[in-house]
Amino acid sequence: MNHRTEVVPPPAFTPNGRHGHRKRKQFGAGARRALVLAMAVPVASVALVGPSAFAADGNTTATNPGTAGDTNEGLDSADQAVAANLDTRVLDERLGGNVSGVVLDAESDGTVWDHNSATALTPASNTKLATATAALTVLGPNHRFKTNVVYGDGTLTLVGGGDRTLTSADLGAMAKDAVAGLKAAGLTGVKVAVDDSLFPEPTLAPGWNDGYYPDTVAPVRALAVDGHGVNDTSIDAGQVLAKQLAADGITVDGEVTRRTADITDVPVARHKSAKLSDIVHHMIKVSDNNIAETLLRMTALRAGRPATFESGTAVVRDVLSRRYGVSLENFEMYDGSGLSRANRIPARTLAEILDLLTEERYEHRLSSIRDGLPVAGEAGSTLGPEWGRFDDANSRCALGKVHAKTGTLTGAIALSGLTQGKDGRWKVFSFVENGSTADGSAVKDAMDGLAATVNGCWA
Repeated sequence: MNHRTEVVPPPAFTPNGRHGHRKRKQFGAGARRALVLAMAVPVASVALVGPSAFAADGNTTATNPGTAGDTNEGLDSADQAVAANLDTRVLDERLGGNVSGVVLDAESDGTVWDHNSATALTPASNTKLATATAALTVLGPNHRFKTNVVYGDGTLTLVGGGDRTLTSADLGAMAKDAVAGLKAAGLTGVKVAVDDSLFPEPTLAPGWNDGYYPDTVAPVRALAVDGHGVNDTSIDAGQVLAKQLAADGITVDGEVTRRTADITDVPVARHKSAKLSDIVHHMIKVSDNNIAETLLRMTALRAGRPATFESGTAVVRDVLSRRYGVSLENFEMYDGSGLSRANRIPARTLAEILDLLTEERYEHRLSSIRDGLPVAGEAGSTLGPEWGRFDDANSRCALGKVHAKTGTLTGAIALSGLTQGKDGRWKVFSFVENGSTADGSAVKDAMDGLAATVNGCWA
């Protein structure tokens, strides 16, 4: 990987104005793509914000299992070549024998290639695509999370509102506002408490390995600061606030404790997060597990349900199936990040979620997912050179041309995204493998090759 390759920005992507998801359409040239996708992402650094046995099915076809009579006879020559190459390359021994994959044509919704696409496998962080879609739909892209400081009974209470992007600087600004109010009231000392009652227990999801927390994901609470990987993010945030208060001349009495804010407490400071669309963009770009889990809980709350894993995943199911008509056959979801090894999602479901991003009617709501997809070769993203992606002879040609969400767990690797094919039409693809015994980097190289095949640059 000592070479230097210039990454060419991809061509503009313009979603179509379809009126019935997954129904076949006929498009003239004038009906193609009216809205430019901000996919011309320069490949540069990205600014950061703050178990069971695997299913197996050996059948490989070029048909859409959901549409009787569909065959590859209607494919153009470019898609036929892609399908033929994928039939061979999906058998790469590095991928193992348990792969679910599919390629769709975004304009027609036709199936270009299918390999066990209804087989539900552990999708790892591709789960975040479902979480993000539900969050943006239920909360709205302009939603902002609020963190409050209230005063009552001699105590300043930091009240968590599900903002996983809260920073020390944000707490510092809130501390200054609180100090101004305290001093105006003639107060020079307070106790400090945290209120994270917005999220009930359990804080750990089914299927999480003990080794995941607190570094890979922290126990899920409604309050955290600077993305700290600690077991009690709420107390940690309260301690940061206490230090800020002390630095501003307020005496903090005792240790930071937990307390449920009272309705009679007086508001003294508030912070609003960035828009949800910006948060989702970042979450997808770097695959932030903690943000994903917080969004799952907040989505459940907005839908009128408890902020639990169970309720959050139920809302995701409702949104995908009832709002968008996404197929949920064999779909099982137990967390928001994809760390749960109990999750099972077919490649076709992942592709159908991504296909929503090509529809003009969902542009305003879901574009932050699309724009947040890592670009092959984009430093600072999960497809950056620091992760060894798209850096071999077969896949290097796709640098700057593939936009995809990664997924990586031991024994479970996924890659699902968008790329423009040789015919100039946008393709939606999803590849998920479980159980390969090859080295993880070798599996990823093979998957990158599949994506380059869909693009057509690896002919």
